Amino acid sequence: MSYTYQRLDKNNVAVLLVDHQSGLCNLVHDSTPDDFKNNVLALGATAKYFKLPTILTTSFENGPNGPLVPELKEMFTESPYIARPGNINAWDNEDFVKAVKATGKKQLIIAGVVTEVCVAFPALSAVQEGYEVFVVADASGTFNAMTREAAWLRMQGAGVQLMTWFGVACELHRDWRNDVEGLGRLFSNHLPSYRNLITSYNAKK
Repeated sequence: MSYTYQRLDKNNVAVLLVDHQSGLCNLVHDSTPDDFKNNVLALGATAKYFKLPTILTTSFENGPNGPLVPELKEMFTESPYIARPGNINAWDNEDFVKAVKATGKKQLIIAGVVTEVCVAFPALSAVQEGYEVFVVADASGTFNAMTREAAWLRMQGAGVQLMTWFGVACELHRDWRNDVEGLGRLFSNHLPSYRNLITSYNAKK
């Protein structure tokens, strides 16, 4: 099977944060609550660090799904925020698709709750429309490992690439020499072990 390594390009990528809502986050049991929240905020911080266009969306937030988690709303005060009235697949919402297309980017980084629905449905829809899609596995969550694996297999079969927020950050950055302090700060803010690494590095300077 031939394969061409298409790297994430910070000049051609947008981030879609789908349904990280207070109610839905209660359904995430394939990760600990603290780890999951940290990974979601780390992906958000990565998007901010690289100045990536970011779109927030929620589904039926006046119902049991609940509002967007406040940390994301505070982090992206200037970003498009699409409160879908009921569409389960975000790609079925005209305003959401318009916001995605308005970025002009052809690579999409997607994360959300729950993985097999809120992430998989728009990811598969975007692939069908010609986008290159990267799903951030550790910033997406669902009921258990079985449902997560089923979602991953379905998306991978359609050409979606699975990544972690750390991998996303490294692939976007390309070279430590671009900004040692900035990237180190991003990592140390969300990885305690990396904070130790950066502390040791700074002590030698």
